[in-house]
Amino acid sequence: MNTKLTLNLDKEIINEAKTYAKSQSISLSKLIENYLNLLTISSKKKSSVSPLVESLTGIIPNDYDEKNDYRNYIDQKYS
Repeated sequence: MNTKLTLNLDKEIINEAKTYAKSQSISLSKLIENYLNLLTISSKKKSSVSPLVESLTGIIPNDYDEKNDYRNYIDQKYS
């Protein structure tokens, strides 16, 4: 369901946003709707992480080489 919304914005920003929307072949309303949707989705995703997952974040180092570790495991298992 669409609802009308009135915003007070700087005229220069409105003109630039209209130009951008036109270059993307979408309406200014759709551009703003997509942006607001993106904001609300990202905030919902952040809140849906369980405490267990949060506690596990960062356990594996960034430079961990799982392929090398697996090769070592296979070498030890079959040698």
